[in-house]
Amino acid sequence: MSTRAQVESAPAGGYLPPIFLIARRELAAYFDSSIAYVYTIAFVVLANSIFMNEFFLTGTVDMTGFFDLLPFLLAFFLPAITMRLWAEERKQRTVEVLLTLPIRTLQAVLGKYLAALALFGLFLLGSLPILAMLFALGDPDPGLIASGYLGLVLFGALFLAFGSFLSALSSDQIVAFVISTVFGFALVLAGNAQFVAVVDGLVPGLALGTLLFENFSVMPHYDSFVRGAIDLSSCLFFALFTGLSLWLGALVLERNRG
Repeated sequence: MSTRAQVESAPAGGYLPPIFLIARRELAAYFDSSIAYVYTIAFVVLANSIFMNEFFLTGTVDMTGFFDLLPFLLAFFLPAITMRLWAEERKQRTVEVLLTLPIRTLQAVLGKYLAALALFGLFLLGSLPILAMLFALGDPDPGLIASGYLGLVLFGALFLAFGSFLSALSSDQIVAFVISTVFGFALVLAGNAQFVAVVDGLVPGLALGTLLFENFSVMPHYDSFVRGAIDLSSCLFFALFTGLSLWLGALVLERNRG
């Protein structure tokens, strides 16, 4: 059954069924093109290598070093997931077909976003052998690990939403990837003390680096989870900017739909 037929057969007035149908369509496209396999294997190998290197250097039975380094890896891998969400639809001129379905634009955005989240979930599942090894070798703090994973989920959810928005602005997935990666690394680096000091030094009167660190960088909020502090303001930060990115993506597509 085609996507249109599935959407039209969904229960009248139901908001969630079309979202899940779009998500299933997008997720199937990831696996049909082998993108899901390639990205997942590459990410798991690199991420686990980062942990093993940190583990053998420090000998500590925890994942703090792993969580500290992972944002730099995700700043590259997550745009690789989102770059095709809308840019490829624009390039193939199938976005018009998708948006003529009897669904709201935001439902289509959420459906594709849900598929990207599912693929990100596969990335995180690949780190489960690390957990098994840690608990087999020692007695790590489960609360600290759980808090770190929660921060990782919120971090990934925000970057995927922002990447989806940038993909909606572009008709070329390579352009979408490059822009998303540049912005992603900028948001991560803005939380680095050395980077902040360098940027502040360029224009001392503006303190631009400090401004970016305090208002836009994701790292202070992410770091609070890594250190075991589940702060309400950090949760609101991730939720607000994730929702804003998805809404802006839907707004861009709605203008094209009209």
